[in-house]
Amino acid sequence: MKISGLQMFWMMATLEFGMTLLLSQSPAIAEAKQDAWISFIIAGVAAIMLTFVSAKLSLLYPHQTFIQYSQTILGKWLGKIIVIPYFIQWFSAIGVILRDSSDFILMTLFHKTPLIVLVVLMLYLIVYVTYQGGIEGIARCSEVIGPIIFLVIILTLILNYNNIEWKRILPIYADSGWMSILKGGLSPVSFFGESVSIMMLICFMAEPSKGVSRTIWGVGFASFFTCISTLAVLMVFGSGLTAKMWYPYFEMVRYISVMEFIQNIEILVTVIWMFSVFIKLSVYLFITSYGAAQWLNIKDWKKVIWFVALGVVPLAMIYKNIDTSSINYVKKYWIPYVFPINMVGIPLLLWIVGSIRKNSKEHYIYRRQ
Repeated sequence: MKISGLQMFWMMATLEFGMTLLLSQSPAIAEAKQDAWISFIIAGVAAIMLTFVSAKLSLLYPHQTFIQYSQTILGKWLGKIIVIPYFIQWFSAIGVILRDSSDFILMTLFHKTPLIVLVVLMLYLIVYVTYQGGIEGIARCSEVIGPIIFLVIILTLILNYNNIEWKRILPIYADSGWMSILKGGLSPVSFFGESVSIMMLICFMAEPSKGVSRTIWGVGFASFFTCISTLAVLMVFGSGLTAKMWYPYFEMVRYISVMEFIQNIEILVTVIWMFSVFIKLSVYLFITSYGAAQWLNIKDWKKVIWFVALGVVPLAMIYKNIDTSSINYVKKYWIPYVFPINMVGIPLLLWIVGSIRKNSKEHYIYRRQ
């Protein structure tokens, strides 16, 4: 399984964009008000830094996955222990994303369809592409889907031009302050920080050395469009109304009316969002299954897919409503634990220790010669 630099770019951009756009705008705007777009800029820059650290870490051992080189750096047992938080993150994220995406489809399209049907249908799709194509199949899908997603976003932004009022983002900074702006950036940066999944993916690149630049460009591309989309939402509805919405961008698209002819195009946003969720879930399913197989020393990683798939169905259905599946999950687990530990702490620790060990080894070999 080999993926190209372009495929890595689109896979990262697509993976980062969908859930961030849908779930992080309201929390950011509630904190930073009309300055939330600045929060997204700060979040994007921070995410690029996290991506750089994760990519450079992976390039220390370009032919190994995160599961393998964590043991190379820290030793077998400590290396196995330190990846456990990632398995918890990956597995729980699949269940939550399945539930959120199914709830969204239930709300916008299929009001009377049983929730379990939507969960199983989406799960069937991601199992199929992961089992049949692995990461190479997922990367090829993202290469086709990615450009479509961003073209539709550009189209909806253009069609909203008549609804925009610049004064709704004024005054800048005066009503919020830096602390509120920084707090507003916590939710988006925790979503953008999912780019650390490249620690499991760079070894599958045909040219791993291109992993740093391609991944950073992908994260930057998604961050830019999310920031512009947030700015557009603020200029259409204002910060007060937007902060109370579940899905601000979706509501903005429903607001489009050009000459009373181009209307009701929110189906486009629903479709491209599902495309993004499809790529994200497929990547998570792959890294969870492949990583678990390596961690347990199972030769055929595809067998693990079935255990993961069966496990996430009850996890997706256990949540009572969207509050517990998305808002509480993000506030009580994702931001306080996943972000500082899985996205910042462990990659930074492994990069420092791995760099020291590798430099010491190279210096020792040089002196022996």
